[in-house]
Amino acid sequence: MQLNWLDNDISTLSAGFPEKMVLLDLETTGGKATHHRIIEIGLLVIEHGEVIERWQSFVDPETTLPPFIQKLTGIAPSMLRGAPVFAQVAEPLLAYLNDRTLVAHNARFDYGFLKNEFERIGISYNAKPLCSVKFSRSLYPQFKRHGLDQIIKRFQLPIENRHRALDDAEMIYRFFLKSSGLFSEQEISSTCISLLKNPALPPLLKASDIKKLPASAGVYYFYDANGTLLYVGKSVHIRNRVMSHFSQDHKNPKDLQINSKLAHIDFEKTPSDFGAQIRESNQIKALYPLYNRRLRKSKKLYQYRCEEDRNGYQRIVIEAVELDADGVDERFGLFRSPRQASKQIEKLADHYFLCHKLLGLESANGAQNQQACFRAQLKKCFGACHGAEEAGMYNQRVSAALKNYQLKMWPYPGAIMIEERDMQEPQQVAFHIVHNWRYIAKLTLIEDLYDHGYQVADARHKINHTLCDSTPSASAPTLGDDRFDLDIYFILVRFLVDSEKMKMHNLKIWPLISTATDL
Repeated sequence: MQLNWLDNDISTLSAGFPEKMVLLDLETTGGKATHHRIIEIGLLVIEHGEVIERWQSFVDPETTLPPFIQKLTGIAPSMLRGAPVFAQVAEPLLAYLNDRTLVAHNARFDYGFLKNEFERIGISYNAKPLCSVKFSRSLYPQFKRHGLDQIIKRFQLPIENRHRALDDAEMIYRFFLKSSGLFSEQEISSTCISLLKNPALPPLLKASDIKKLPASAGVYYFYDANGTLLYVGKSVHIRNRVMSHFSQDHKNPKDLQINSKLAHIDFEKTPSDFGAQIRESNQIKALYPLYNRRLRKSKKLYQYRCEEDRNGYQRIVIEAVELDADGVDERFGLFRSPRQASKQIEKLADHYFLCHKLLGLESANGAQNQQACFRAQLKKCFGACHGAEEAGMYNQRVSAALKNYQLKMWPYPGAIMIEERDMQEPQQVAFHIVHNWRYIAKLTLIEDLYDHGYQVADARHKINHTLCDSTPSASAPTLGDDRFDLDIYFILVRFLVDSEKMKMHNLKIWPLISTATDL
């Protein structure tokens, strides 16, 4: 399916998160759960990615409030005077917590206080909390610190009252929203599954294979006992992603089949998620793993083309496109089949009230050509099919529908080199040559740039000439294919047009010039 990778207006959480969650934060009289007491509770109730309720309550700790806690939180003893004791808020609090995943930043702290407060009033509370600190550490291994202050600063999250329960719980939600825009549903789901469960290993797999897996970005390979490649995957946290395949839920039948055969795991580290995505895409097409979706570089794809009819209405037609032909930047949409293109047109028609006749989705032959289409009778078409809607108004909606489906213009005057360097391990570096959305090569030594006919455009800037830690195997060449690759195009667009994503993954752009111009 053609996707709008540039839609960064994320208003709901990724479906990779648990369907029902409570994002909770507590303020307390100190740090010891068996001794200190809760003074404030704030929580957000999340269902299917949306906030359905916010709840906050002060709690009378039935003890003195230390001065340093007053200074830290801004909560004064007068604010707690008359507040309910924990026993009085226990029932509504349990109603929020029951049948929902508890989420907290440094969940061990908050869960410990909840458990002890409930025990004091004779209630046994047990949960498997999802820790947003561990979530951050898994998805953002390039950063050393994952406290709430660091996350707020990293994403420039607006907050009025730091160290107040509801405000801090809101920060977890905003952090999850940011992550929903930066990572795929699969990446978020595998991280949550890994943090919430301790799955059993496949029967043929040795525990030593798991112990060697890194907590960093890269590509992993599943093999059976005979050395047959079963599956290739990628992740920003290889160990967590691999462990998610072993979940006892086995919602994915493919995972169940893989687990019965999996006997060995290999991996390649990359400096960031960018290199992991590129490597995974290329490896699947080169190695044909048994259980991966069959990907191939297509010489021919399909696109939308607009043409104005004799009455001035824009019609959208689907046509095959040769990707090596000129004018690729002027096309709307790229699809692997006419069926995929047609399905997407149907969705656009529903959203923008476009006419099925003018889109070629409903017959418009003979005398029926000037009759209203079926959707007009349902008030889903404003009458462009029979002249009831003025052409200019209809064409504006067509333009709006196709706006996000135009192939992006290459934003550089020529080829570029993308420097990908691990923030925590600077010696882990890769250089990627890209031109006109085509992936040309991955270099491990900067000197190899000249072998491909390029040099850095501004010679005054020095690049650290570093060898990558993980040298590719002979069976997995790093040379690219200069033909247009739809999957690679989507990966490049996701990163190159998103400055926040580039910064987050420590990617730098170096404009290149051809060495042939020096002759």
